[in-house]
Amino acid sequence: MNREAEPMNDNDAPSRLGPVTATLLAALPVVVAAVIGNRATLPAIPEWYAGLAKPAITPPNWVFGPVWTTLYVLMIVAFRRILVGRGGEGRGLAIALFLGQMGLNAFWSVAFFGLRSPGAGVVVILMLDLAVAATIVAFLRRDRIAGLLLVPYLAWIGWATALNVGVWWLAR
Repeated sequence: MNREAEPMNDNDAPSRLGPVTATLLAALPVVVAAVIGNRATLPAIPEWYAGLAKPAITPPNWVFGPVWTTLYVLMIVAFRRILVGRGGEGRGLAIALFLGQMGLNAFWSVAFFGLRSPGAGVVVILMLDLAVAATIVAFLRRDRIAGLLLVPYLAWIGWATALNVGVWWLAR
């Protein structure tokens, strides 16, 4: 049986990004968020964060670096898959949601560590939780693997939400 393929419209065409360009574009928002986050976080750790009362489920400080590095790599791979995939319905939304949640990711570090405000951190991280969940849904609709690559990130920030709420609660 020989069936003719349906014609592709421009919105369904594969991305014309080369592999290096796609990887750099996928990495850019992640690296920017990581740099902003580190600049806000690192100066606050030795004195302010070290002096906070923290919930018993708080991991040692050395855990955060490897976990975030792994999550950032997964984010880059997921976003790259969306960038190089076919166009079409939902692609622009998936890209916008990813960029928005990366902005919230960076802003959480500024709110919690930079402003030294666990309360502001709670507000931002709750928005981040919702934004990441929405991003996963949008990615799953476009590329199942890309969406699944973000699930560990949602799990980690869900745990971080509990930690942030715990710090806020203990500081009241």
